[in-house]
Amino acid sequence: MINAAASVVASIPSPSISYFDIGPLRIHIYALCIIAGIIVAVLWTNARLTKRGAEPWVVIDIALLAVPLAIICARIYHVLTHWGFYFGEGANPLSALYIWEGGIAIYGALIGGAIGAWLGCRWTGIRFWTFADALAPGLLLAQAIGRFGNWFNQELFGWPTDAPWGLEIDYPNPAWPIGLPEGTLFQPTFLYEVIWNVLGVLVIVWVGRRFRLQWGRLFAVYLVWYSAGRIVWESIRIDPSEIYLGLRSNVWAAIFGVVLGIVIFFVQKRRHPGLEPSPYVSGREWTAGQAVQSQNTDDFVDVSEPPTSEAEGATATSTPASK
Repeated sequence: MINAAASVVASIPSPSISYFDIGPLRIHIYALCIIAGIIVAVLWTNARLTKRGAEPWVVIDIALLAVPLAIICARIYHVLTHWGFYFGEGANPLSALYIWEGGIAIYGALIGGAIGAWLGCRWTGIRFWTFADALAPGLLLAQAIGRFGNWFNQELFGWPTDAPWGLEIDYPNPAWPIGLPEGTLFQPTFLYEVIWNVLGVLVIVWVGRRFRLQWGRLFAVYLVWYSAGRIVWESIRIDPSEIYLGLRSNVWAAIFGVVLGIVIFFVQKRRHPGLEPSPYVSGREWTAGQAVQSQNTDDFVDVSEPPTSEAEGATATSTPASK
């Protein structure tokens, strides 16, 4: 058994609070981290889509469907993979609804968010894979920001350790492993994932610029990068989880994420060897002139100028994705 009390001088302290009150309103820092991540992802995705030629802030229309579905499915996924925690002996089933206490699963969020994004793209005319590629770096950065919520909640930490960067956890703690003495330090899995995700953002941005990955292949890189890291972090976490064939459920989900990313990359590369002609599906294109309204009528006036030649028109429809 590891007694890490001697290395506390070099350890990582956990925050002393996880919420604060403003009058009768209780603000959970976990929720603020999630909200901050969503805002960052929306702003960055908007910039990348706009650079591709999409209508400014069309991402809001997509997010109105994607974000709620992502949060709902993230909670459902977490509850299903931690069933005993909410419905086991002595558990409070109503706590399955207490999302402010923590407990949303990224892979559930990806499933729900993908469904919502697909519906939003159908609504707005944006190509689903164009949106996914634009979202990729912002999504990974949002996940890095969201992990700080686990730090404030003092949850989802890893094995005991005597490393200088061991994480201090308040004792007693509902997540404290039975049998470990007070003063034990733990692997800061939240920090490992933050570092991994930030590095992944740099990789995704560089790969997108260097190879002009489109048609969902940049999102495929995100899936492989993020999931490869999750295989490691999930393997050293000690919070309760359903076990299948000797592996935690989220390890299996991460393995599936790597495989799915590889499949998407090569299938899309074979199906679409060229660049996307537009961020919009055929027949749903948007031009800046559609947003200019006549002062004399209620009709929209198209002030955009058509290409002056076939060559110029071809160039206009083959602009590469945002870098």
